[in-house]
Order: sequence, then C-alpha cells, then structure tokens
Amino acid sequence: MNEKQNMKSLKELNLTDRFLFDEVMEDIETHHDILSIIFGRDIPLLEKSETEKEFRLSPSIRSIRMDIFSIDENQTVYNTEMQAQRRSDLAKRSRYYQSLLDTSLLEPGIPDYNLLNLSYIIVIMTFDYFGYGKYLYTFEPRCLEVPECPLEDGATRIFLNTEGKDDTGVSEELIDFLNYIKNSTDETAAASGSERIHRIHNRVCKVRTSEEVGVRYMQAWEEKYYERQENLKEGLQKGRKLQLSEQVQKKLAKNKTPEEIADALEESVETIQKMIQEISKEAE
Repeated sequence: MNEKQNMKSLKELNLTDRFLFDEVMEDIETHHDILSIIFGRDIPLLEKSETEKEFRLSPSIRSIRMDIFSIDENQTVYNTEMQAQRRSDLAKRSRYYQSLLDTSLLEPGIPDYNLLNLSYIIVIMTFDYFGYGKYLYTFEPRCLEVPECPLEDGATRIFLNTEGKDDTGVSEELIDFLNYIKNSTDETAAASGSERIHRIHNRVCKVRTSEEVGVRYMQAWEEKYYERQENLKEGLQKGRKLQLSEQVQKKLAKNKTPEEIADALEESVETIQKMIQEISKEAE
C-alpha cells in the first residue's frame, strides 16, 4: 500500500495532528477556551491567533515557525505548540524559541528590559518527555541555593503530557482535555462535563466538515508528499554520486584512463571527467 492510500481523511484527524490543531486554534474563542483550561482561569485574548508565525532575526540566524501565537489583554504572550513526535532536543528547542520570542518583543533602542512581556511557551506532548507521569510540567527559573527565591524574569515554559498518570495538582477539566486531544471523538467530548471541551469539539466538527478546509488539507498534504518525494530523489542522487565517486577513485588508483573508466562503469566520458575534476578539487 503506497503513501497516498495511507493518507488519513480530514474527519479521521485528532487534535494531535498539527493541521487540525492549527485550523481549530485559529478560532479565537476556541483558543481562549484551551488556554483557560490550561491555566485554570479566564485568559482574555486580544485578537485572532496567528498560526505558523515565523520569527527570523536575520538571514544568518535560524528561523522558527511557531504553531500558535497570541497576546491577551494584559499583553502576556502565549506560544502554543503541538508535539506529536518524540524529540530528544525538545527542552533546548523550547529555550531557543524563548530566546527568539524575547528578542522580538522589544523595539530597537528601548533600554528598559522591564518592558519585556510576560511570556509562556506551551508544548502539548503525546508522550511523557520527563518520565514522571505528570500531566503538567511547569518550569520557572529559581535559585539553587535558595529554592524559595524565584528569578521572576517573566518567562515560563509549560509541557503538557497526554499520557499522564499522576493527577496531583491538576484539574479534571485539564485531564479531560488532554484525553480529548489524542482521541477527538464525540464519545470523548460527551464523557466530559466541561462546557469548554464541548465548545472545542463543536469547532473541531465544524473544521472537519468544511469543504474549504478540506481543500487546504489536501493541498497541504500534497505539498508535503511531493517535498518528501523530492528529498528522497535528491538523497538517492547523492548516494549514487558518492558511489560513483568511490568507484572512479578506485579505477584512478589503478591508473585507468577516463575513457577506460567510462567504459567499465557504463558512464559517458564527460561524466567521468567531471567527476575526476571534483575529486581533484577535494584533494587540494
């Protein structure tokens, strides 16, 4: 069965799928409900959330593309990410996100760092990255020598774990939401008593049945598919070129002429001569 036959339909997606997550979170009321569940209090967002917001300080610095970026009425900044694949660099990646986010928040020439917004990097994970069974991991800098002394720099990183087991200190609504993320069905939504989760599910259903969103989903899937095919083709070409280079070098070591090498490897003389030139440059 080929890759296209394995493609999920839009109706089969859960919120762990980034496409559906981004489409659902574009709705400010849904984003408001999700942040309010996470923080256990009302989060009054200012305007429509930005999806896949790019941060690039200069062409020479690696850019980042944040899933969901929003600001509330108190100018607090929220970046919410869906992470469905386990990555070993997740902690340091969140650090890099925080650094670029902070750099973008101050206008050039402003000397007062107290004007930096409060900010939250929120990563929703479908795995327990830290291994303690928590649904919620919150990180704020504190003094090692005096643990009760917080740095209070206004930066907080939150990691949510859909595979949590320990419900200490977390609300039933948050646990229901994390369960709903990985199984975004009518049954999971109905099993929760949370009106916010019911509203989120209504938004999910609306997105899943939208013809316009369906077209965007197909286009996005095809773009990624052809990009993967192109990368695969490029990788095969590089592998073939490396193999040919090794064969040419072996023939050269035996004092074979370009014509003899071309004949032995069933390649054109021009291809072999070009390969020999490249090998000579690398040896310089």
